[in-house]
Amino acid sequence: MKIARLSDLADAKACPRLVVKVGSSLLVGKQGVRREWLQGLVTEIAAARARGQDVIVVSSGAIALGAATLKLDKGGRGSLADAQAAAAVGQIALSGLWAELLGAHGLTAAQLLLTLEDLEDRRRYLNATATLTRLMDAGAVPVINENDSVATQEIRFGDNDRLAARVAQAARADAVLLLSDVDGLFDRNPAEAGAQMLHEVRGVTAEIHAMATGGSSSGMGSGGMTSKLQAAEIAERAGIALVIASGLHDAPVARACQQGIGTLFLPRRKDAARKAWLGGRLRLKGVLTVDAGAARALGRGGSLLAAGIVGVEGEFQRGDAVAIQSDAGATLAHGLAEYDAAECARLMGTQSGEQAELLGYAPRSAVVHRDQLVVL
Repeated sequence: MKIARLSDLADAKACPRLVVKVGSSLLVGKQGVRREWLQGLVTEIAAARARGQDVIVVSSGAIALGAATLKLDKGGRGSLADAQAAAAVGQIALSGLWAELLGAHGLTAAQLLLTLEDLEDRRRYLNATATLTRLMDAGAVPVINENDSVATQEIRFGDNDRLAARVAQAARADAVLLLSDVDGLFDRNPAEAGAQMLHEVRGVTAEIHAMATGGSSSGMGSGGMTSKLQAAEIAERAGIALVIASGLHDAPVARACQQGIGTLFLPRRKDAARKAWLGGRLRLKGVLTVDAGAARALGRGGSLLAAGIVGVEGEFQRGDAVAIQSDAGATLAHGLAEYDAAECARLMGTQSGEQAELLGYAPRSAVVHRDQLVVL
């Protein structure tokens, strides 16, 4: 079975494995932890487990909890050092809270703290996949957060929406439920008169992106609607459904599933595991700009040859992930480069017969081989 409607998220056959993301503003209010609400959500998670579903939790809240304990300004987000310190303190409280509440239902919580590099580096990504699989096989509920105590601006997700989508990909989940402070995606700012909620989206297009606004309305979290749409793009390439629903109400999972209140993003396709990983990458080391002929070849499933490259940006080594874009600046594909940046710059625009002399060794078959490339 495939997920076709919101109610399918509560169906163990349609959705054997579900990722639930909880935003900071839901977990921590002005008076501290929203314990009663969280107990209700954990009861829903226990019910999902009882009907045969695996559940993974991606939980924000460590910075907010730690900032309150350390009495830091701006919710702990005044500086990178403040955020790291707040996370180090808050993560203990956050993991303990989840362990306590899940334990009351006879469930074992398992904590995983991840950085961007853990899911962008292929070997570490596979290690994360193996750990998640083993935990769920053993009956545990993984509770995941970004490792904000060590993550810097350059190596962080920056929001748990995209982290949840990448975790779902690594865990081979069927759906992601982003619990937020909004009911779903609206065709304009929901505060505007006449704003309409979209109940179903088939493919995140430029038009869909234009409906989004950037920041978190609570001021406590780091994600906004833009990050949620980016999460939907990651999920849809891996064949994973994604739902945006409000967590401001009691029993938020039941509200979304039973009342159909939320936005369901249906997957467009299901790329092979490696290509889904490539397509979902958030950190790319460089950009290769290509001409119209190369763009057409990529669209037909071809490799990227040096003859079609008209520009090289960034500092990357062989095996690093790069973006491939048109001369108009549109991103066409992600792929793993067969040459470093300097070699790509020397080779661009050349035919294979010229390349051995330029390189000093026999050239490879392509700058980015089709087996190491995913068209977006």
